[in-house]
Amino acid sequence: MTDPAVRRRRQALYLFFFLPGIAMSSWVTRTPDVRDRLGASIAEMGLILFGLSIGSMIGILCSGRFVERLGTRPVIVLGTVLIVAATIVIGAGSAASSPVLVTAGLFLFGAGMGSGEVAVNVDGADVERLTGTPVLPTLHGCFSLGTVVGALAGMTATAAEVPVHWHLAAITVAATGILIHASRALPTGVGLSTRPRTTDPAGRPGPRVWKDRKLLLIGAIVLAMALAEGAANDWLPLLMVDGHGLDATAGSLVYVGFAAAMTLGRFCGTYFLVRFGRSTVLRASALSGALGLVLVIFSDSAAVAAASVLFWGLGASLGFPVALSAAGDSGPDQTARVSLVAVIGYVAFLVGPPALGFLGDHYGLRTAMLAVLVFVVSAILIAPAADTRERAGATLDA
Repeated sequence: MTDPAVRRRRQALYLFFFLPGIAMSSWVTRTPDVRDRLGASIAEMGLILFGLSIGSMIGILCSGRFVERLGTRPVIVLGTVLIVAATIVIGAGSAASSPVLVTAGLFLFGAGMGSGEVAVNVDGADVERLTGTPVLPTLHGCFSLGTVVGALAGMTATAAEVPVHWHLAAITVAATGILIHASRALPTGVGLSTRPRTTDPAGRPGPRVWKDRKLLLIGAIVLAMALAEGAANDWLPLLMVDGHGLDATAGSLVYVGFAAAMTLGRFCGTYFLVRFGRSTVLRASALSGALGLVLVIFSDSAAVAAASVLFWGLGASLGFPVALSAAGDSGPDQTARVSLVAVIGYVAFLVGPPALGFLGDHYGLRTAMLAVLVFVVSAILIAPAADTRERAGATLDA
């Protein structure tokens, strides 16, 4: 593959990360308005978000097999089409004040993101292998940049009292254009040839991957850090509105700050990874995330809580992409390894946060975030598992 082809492919992946970020934050920033349109309680919003969880689980569990049989390109395109369709359905559900339609839209969104994003990460890990440089942090930075752009648009629409369905209709038009443009640059066949090259005599690398203890520790890291990111994506505006007394526009602005911190952390991540290594960066990230969560949970000052979201965002920014990079070079059969860790991460990112709604309904959203804090603190202790380069080299030389 020529260098220009690799560059076009990488740019297309930037867009395929950017698009779900816009769609996700467009929904998140309007959750207070959608909640009011539906007249839903925190627990009822948690039930609605389980549409996202169910769709995510289906997409996640099917994605690896689809990639192996079809390659990453068709799975990425199909997943993105589902995200675009979901945005339309969520907007229609808000316009009709229909919890069923909103739940159905979130189901489609989860199915699209769960399947498509696993495939995008496998493709991104392959680009990382071809270029020999950290690529996934920047790619995930494009997702965060999309959340910033979408959150700014959502905050503006909220302040201008633009109806949710018109806001999401505009997002749908933009997303469709991005999809058509980016899909042309993706190669076919990526992910198809990895499994047959396994050293397993039975030709079934999946069970061997599940038995790899270090890979499972990497999965635990990504679970904790993806949960920290997903909890903010699903609940942060409502957390600031219900937990700290801000209005809906201010709650959206706090989410913009979180997304901006995520973006900064991911775009600057490559420098720190090269200079300090994965385990040091992950440990510092988890410490920053834990500090932000502690202040959000325990501080009664809305200003302090809003500012501490920056620590939360910086802390959560690198966990997911760095863990995926570590999984990719932790041993043979890169597709199976990246798929496994990506599945764990997206389960935490998309399925974990809705469960917080039930805790939030009984104890308040601030208290519910203690569960997230416990996971993030655990990531500090197991961060050394992400140093896999030496091990991968030994495995391949053997």
